[in-house]
Amino acid sequence: MAARNLDSEYFESNPLLNWPKKVSRFKTTRNILIIGLSKLMPLRIKNKLLSAVGVEIDEDVAIGLSAQFDIFYPEKISIGEGCVIGYGTTILTHEATTERFSTGEVDIGKNVLVGANTTILPGVKIGEGASVSANSLVNRDVAPGEKVQGVPIKKVEEK
Repeated sequence: MAARNLDSEYFESNPLLNWPKKVSRFKTTRNILIIGLSKLMPLRIKNKLLSAVGVEIDEDVAIGLSAQFDIFYPEKISIGEGCVIGYGTTILTHEATTERFSTGEVDIGKNVLVGANTTILPGVKIGEGASVSANSLVNRDVAPGEKVQGVPIKKVEEK
């Protein structure tokens, strides 16, 4: 499995409790409000609101209800033209353990299908035309045209 591309910083105490040292409270509060509001909006308005917090969204992207975007670093997310992001999908660009706080970009190529309730971890790239099955955990890069499923994802073998 290829390593995810993450930038990490180590802390002596729980780094998630120290998040205001990494991102301003104002920016985070604004992002929470705008991303939360976007969940209730029709697609065109939803995409404009997500763009306002920094998510790079190309044309003809359909994002399902209740999709969740990272509140600390939404500007590290890019979604290519023609993508479908399923209901309840979570896209993260940060993660924390008890010792470190890491960030990484999420790049979703053109014409990608991400099934409902999928979680995409920071530092991964999903290639053009790839398909991710519902309820999957994307913890590594997905090659263009590849079909993956599961927790964690594995390539779907064609029969």
